[in-house]
Amino acid sequence: MFKSIDDTKEKLSNQQYIASKEIATVTYLAQSLCKPILTEGPPGVGKTELSKAVAKALGRPLIRLQCYEGLDESKALYEWEYAKQMLYTQLLRDTLSTVLDGVTSLKEAAERLAEQDDIFFSDNFLLPRPLLTALTSDEPVVLLIDEIDRADVEFEAFLLEVLSDFQVTVPELGTIRAKHQPIVVLTSNNTRELSEALKRRCLYLHIGYPTFDEELEIVHLKVPNMKPELAKQAVQTVQQIRNMDLRKVPSISETLDWARALVTLNATSIDQETLTDTLNVLLKYETDVSKARRMMRHQGSRGEWER
Repeated sequence: MFKSIDDTKEKLSNQQYIASKEIATVTYLAQSLCKPILTEGPPGVGKTELSKAVAKALGRPLIRLQCYEGLDESKALYEWEYAKQMLYTQLLRDTLSTVLDGVTSLKEAAERLAEQDDIFFSDNFLLPRPLLTALTSDEPVVLLIDEIDRADVEFEAFLLEVLSDFQVTVPELGTIRAKHQPIVVLTSNNTRELSEALKRRCLYLHIGYPTFDEELEIVHLKVPNMKPELAKQAVQTVQQIRNMDLRKVPSISETLDWARALVTLNATSIDQETLTDTLNVLLKYETDVSKARRMMRHQGSRGEWER
């Protein structure tokens, strides 16, 4: 359990997650108030990583539901294995004959079979998907509902019931309530506006791009064999590039990929040649690469590049 905001920050740091005071506060309150966290922000800033760090810090299993267009209740909650149920019925045919021995009417047969409902309608035929797995787990879990903004509005509406009462209704079995209320983290890349009803049920957390000092700390933590001066240059460059009008600005994960690439190439500094050779690791569109190269050449011609 997280004991305080400072304890939350420390435990997340132990899992190599650099949490700001705001992130630590919302995470601690989510646990204390039993409220889901809705994290919004651009891709690659650590929204998904937060749920992984929380799970590791608390020693809980992480259950992930990846959202996408067309995701529906059956894919997220459970699947009833009718084929298995049919096979089971066929295997018990002889036993059924014994159960129905002496039956003289359809009504009497139905009544006897109804007494065996627990056999034919049981969790033996239930294939749980992430949501039901989280609710029925014998131990507390962290439930990650990733990229909820990619799912349809109808699925979002269904999710409201789950997040409100932490229970679901399975027609074949009835209402299933959570054995342990999970810590729930929802992430969104802001591809569409989420409903006010969903936001009302959650603690809201916006995770943006880190400051220079925060990103430098992340690079030192994740790429410890990178020389401090080179790390400083790399982060400075990334911060400059993020201010450009690009189709896709580099995320933290791409900063780390670039840092590892520079270490692999035994770079000692980031000059124009090194930048030209490695920008494709940092940027993902040719138009963005061309813009960045032009900017760096312009700065280099004015003597602003190496400093």
